[in-house]
Amino acid sequence: MLSDAVRTELADELERAERERVAIDPLITRHPDIDVVDAYEIQLLNIRRRLADGARVVGHKVGLSSKAMQQMMGVDEPDYGHLLAEMEVYEDVPVEAGRYLFPRVEVEVGFVLGADLPGAECTEADVLDATVAFAPAIELIDSRIKDWNIGLADTISDNASSAGFVLGAQRVAPKDIDVKAIDAVLTRNGEVVAEGRSDAVLGDPVIAVAWLARKVASFGVRLKAGDIVLPGSCTRAIDARPGDAFHAEFAGLGSVRLQFT
Repeated sequence: MLSDAVRTELADELERAERERVAIDPLITRHPDIDVVDAYEIQLLNIRRRLADGARVVGHKVGLSSKAMQQMMGVDEPDYGHLLAEMEVYEDVPVEAGRYLFPRVEVEVGFVLGADLPGAECTEADVLDATVAFAPAIELIDSRIKDWNIGLADTISDNASSAGFVLGAQRVAPKDIDVKAIDAVLTRNGEVVAEGRSDAVLGDPVIAVAWLARKVASFGVRLKAGDIVLPGSCTRAIDARPGDAFHAEFAGLGSVRLQFT
């Protein structure tokens, strides 16, 4: 467990790394005693600062939602980060790759909530009842840690490596699609670079959203109507380079694209 002073120091480092686009050494190599509680508190320090400066939370993302990633990190549950309004990017507005350090993209089935979710007692049925629509999504991830050399505490402290997100135009109600069986294909500059299916996320992305609602409740946070939730990627993460044009196609759910300059 770290002291409050060290947590603040590490939050300062991460904030400066993102602002100045200069990556820092892994936290876990410099502070081997850092734990998950420390990491979430570091994340929240920077989120609270941004909210004080006028930022607005519009949702959350779940990371480490595949069993393979959990095994790689040596954990038995996902992690989460915040989505801020300023992080939203758009299909028709190219994104400057130079805004990020090591950008990558992930393909996700986005959840759009139409009602508040319960907290500690949230179930999968509650999630489906509260979800007004699924949406095709690409999450833009980045790491303020050098060369993506991250452990669990690094990525949690770094807002779960969040950087941006884009939603496609189509919306499909939960009753109209099996969210466990949505095939997804990602192309980069017209070439297929990743394929997957929505059940790569814990067997059912609804499970990830219910976990998230329960987890954030322990920090006094609730998932609310209007929030966007990204439950985890259907595919592996793909590096994004200047000039890359990505297009993700979801069976029965439409598509979404993201262009980098």
